[in-house]
Amino acid sequence: MEKPNEELEKLAIDTVRVLSADAVQKANSGHPGTAMALAPLGHVLWTKFLNYNPKNPDWANRDRFILSAGHACILQYNFLHLTGYDLSLDDLKAFRQMNSKTAGHPEYGLAPGVDVTTGPLGQGFANGVGFAIAQKHLAARYNKPGFSLFDYYIYAIVSDGDMMEGVTSEAASLAGHLELGNLIYIYDDNHISIEGSTNIAFNEDVSARFRAYGWHVQDLPDVNDTHALELALINARSETQKPSLIRVRSLIAYGSPNKSGTAGSHGSPLGADEIKLVKEFFGFDPEKSFEIPEEVAKYYAEKGARGGKKEDKWNELFAKYKEKFPELAAEYEAAFKGELPSGWADKLPVFKGSDPKMATRQASGKVLNAIAAGLPNLIGGAADLAPSTETNLKDFDSFTSENRGGRNFHFGIREHAMGSALNGMALTKGLLPFGATFLQFADYMRPPIRLAAIMKINPIFVYTHDSIGLGEDGTTHQPIEHLASLRAIPNVTVIRPADANETAYAWKVAIEKKGGPTVLIFTRQGLPILDQDKYGKAADLEKGAYVLSKESGNPDLILMATGSEVALILQAQEKLEAEGISTRVVSMPSWELFEKQSAEYKESILPKASRKRLAVEMASPMGWHKYTTDEGDMLGMTTFGESAPAEDLYKHFGFTVENVVAKAKAIL
Repeated sequence: MEKPNEELEKLAIDTVRVLSADAVQKANSGHPGTAMALAPLGHVLWTKFLNYNPKNPDWANRDRFILSAGHACILQYNFLHLTGYDLSLDDLKAFRQMNSKTAGHPEYGLAPGVDVTTGPLGQGFANGVGFAIAQKHLAARYNKPGFSLFDYYIYAIVSDGDMMEGVTSEAASLAGHLELGNLIYIYDDNHISIEGSTNIAFNEDVSARFRAYGWHVQDLPDVNDTHALELALINARSETQKPSLIRVRSLIAYGSPNKSGTAGSHGSPLGADEIKLVKEFFGFDPEKSFEIPEEVAKYYAEKGARGGKKEDKWNELFAKYKEKFPELAAEYEAAFKGELPSGWADKLPVFKGSDPKMATRQASGKVLNAIAAGLPNLIGGAADLAPSTETNLKDFDSFTSENRGGRNFHFGIREHAMGSALNGMALTKGLLPFGATFLQFADYMRPPIRLAAIMKINPIFVYTHDSIGLGEDGTTHQPIEHLASLRAIPNVTVIRPADANETAYAWKVAIEKKGGPTVLIFTRQGLPILDQDKYGKAADLEKGAYVLSKESGNPDLILMATGSEVALILQAQEKLEAEGISTRVVSMPSWELFEKQSAEYKESILPKASRKRLAVEMASPMGWHKYTTDEGDMLGMTTFGESAPAEDLYKHFGFTVENVVAKAKAIL
């Protein structure tokens, strides 16, 4: 530990407290109390423990910092500004305002130095587990004796609210099982939530819970004891086998004479009169706002400037690594930039129309195993469902506490944590993660899917058992509303392929995708493989929709579908054409990809003049009217399913050739 200049350090900490109160007051919105209370912790982290370079926030071996208590983000913004990131004092003054870098919760890609978007409590906690997994995996693949390229830590500040959220329990259990000793979480135990004291709803022994999870736990009585904080953080870094939790008591809104220790300081500005009292308490001029003493500004700037030298040393190490391990270095550099190995897509399998029926989940497994060797950064697993989702990479080991180089992940029955961990993995440049479960459980993963879309990152969410076609498991497991609800999330690409070849191209799109997550949706039941010599080419899946089977003349009718229902409308087309009804069949695996095409392409697939259209999908009809027009119709699901064999369900709900033909004729 460095020898402290206690007077200067106290002034520095108090400056952050007052800045926090000022910013929230100016915004007339926010959460001042936690930021004021945790200023000593932030000070210790940013001046003594975190490895970072403000001039290059993306330095590969920086420590990751997660503010899972994202409502206290003004604390993070203050330290980013003071230590030299591209975040000005004017940015602090624009806290929570339109087009500001300083949003109401930390947002990845908006403020430099923010490693992850946190908002819903518990998400940041679980993201950190993904970050920790990623660090261990990178170290296992690339570190060599004498070349410890990746040895960074993941630090997080978590709150009482985080501890109450269920996703935290799942993620903590997984982290303990995997012995992620690179995780260091500080739990702000301030006993306050929006409704008042946490005792009204939460009085468990958190420390005992985390010890039971297999964490190393330390309990500190006072966050203002910076010496104790430093010792606890040193202990945490020394514990390499267990993730660490440092539970520290704080007094919310410390320094506020009338509002400290109250819920009133949690989610509201302190008020102009109280702000003056706070400044008097800390020895600041009550008439000045956003005051940063010159010696404090210099002190923090010097601390931040050290990061450039640390990165310079790392760059020197990496240069020597490149000389000794050129292939691995080149592989990592390309992956870090988001570049894919040349020729990887040449390994995509091609399926023949004469092959037996194949569920798209099985086709997905064949695709994954065909391309895995050529994509060393493709890693993933399932929520205890790898045999059902066909997501096991057969030629590779599992990631465990003993084998960090494994590429198969066993997330356990923890869908919430899996989704959030995938985001942490995807935020680690150089990795391409996927995670799988049944489509019905997408509901458990909605926050991480939404946050991935907000962050414009590229995890791949794989969902199987996609309709009533899964059969006997019944109502509870048959997804009805899920496709519509996933399509409703901005910046998410949903793909539901019709057969094995479309599945191959769905994976191609997902792997090449930039700027948002991809959701791949596969069947449990076997589907015929569409003959590409007879029908349209599966490669056109990349355009979102394409003419699979042309009409005999000018189209009287357009049939469109996704997934397993495409084979159904092909059969219906045969009967309609036999009766002299010119019918076009459109496979439409991805609305989002189709909407990105030119107006000319869209017109070539769905001509405006052809308004007699029928869409068929074993899901909620919501959204289809955009494509069916006011002269068309949609055969979908407006109720939940039933427990029965799939063929019986198809007949019961009308997903038969006869019913499709009847509905088509009704439109005409």
